[in-house]
Amino acid sequence: MTKRLEMAMVAHAGEKAQKTGVFHCAKCSEKVSVKEGDKIPKCPNGHTEFESRTQEPGNK
Repeated sequence: MTKRLEMAMVAHAGEKAQKTGVFHCAKCSEKVSVKEGDKIPKCPNGHTEFESRTQEPGNK
């Protein structure tokens, strides 16, 4: 059985996070932690698109 470490997705700064996790920037791979229901911030380098999310509670 393979352990799935990240969830492929596309999310944008300003949207509400559908799940809690660490969002990975699509442009520079910087990470931001976001809680479910909170607005997704820009990455530390000002980019607005995220391509994956890791460290989701409940997903092992």
